[in-house]
Amino acid sequence: MDKNQILEKLAAVVIDGTEDEARVLAQAVVANKIDPLEAIEHGLSKGMEIIGGRFECGDAYLPELLMAAASFNAAMAVLKPEIEAQKKQVVKLGKVLIGTVKGDVHSIGKDIVASVLDTSGFEVVDIGVDNPSLNIIQEAEKVQADVIALSSVMTTTMPAQKEVIDTLKEMGIRQKYFVIIGGGPVNQEWADRIGADGYGKSAIDAVALVKGLMAKKK
Repeated sequence: MDKNQILEKLAAVVIDGTEDEARVLAQAVVANKIDPLEAIEHGLSKGMEIIGGRFECGDAYLPELLMAAASFNAAMAVLKPEIEAQKKQVVKLGKVLIGTVKGDVHSIGKDIVASVLDTSGFEVVDIGVDNPSLNIIQEAEKVQADVIALSSVMTTTMPAQKEVIDTLKEMGIRQKYFVIIGGGPVNQEWADRIGADGYGKSAIDAVALVKGLMAKKK
């Protein structure tokens, strides 16, 4: 198989929820010296986006979504050590607190972004889903995060992203953190409107965004 075939098959096995095949294909990524981050972005994440879209439309159900996530994680278990080996012992680039906002219990997209940030050299603190704004800020203060990453998958929970930023301003600590946002209905226009420091359409975009913001800090 060439690289494109492997990437296509990686997306397919995530959609089909076949863990063993996902593991085998991830091993093929390593054997063929394909960039593991490319395999995540153009293979695994692509599959998760497709199954996630089907779930949102009612064309797929929770068991299928969970099987897809299991396949994604099976492949990641193979790829993550390879990414770590390539990184060798690098200094952490910064600390990112990531979570899904209040009222939103979707985690797949957030989990992908957290995984890719982690394997790209960031220290990641994942606080899960359905987080009230004040809880997000308190956790950011507690762990001394550099970046707060807010996920929202439903349009009805997007205002909670704005609420976090507004609350940071009210508390007089907005300048302490870079705040980035993401999620299916989110876009750059919304990020600009609420005063976020950036928007990541994909996990790889989020990594590039956070690296750029951290470079400004230094």
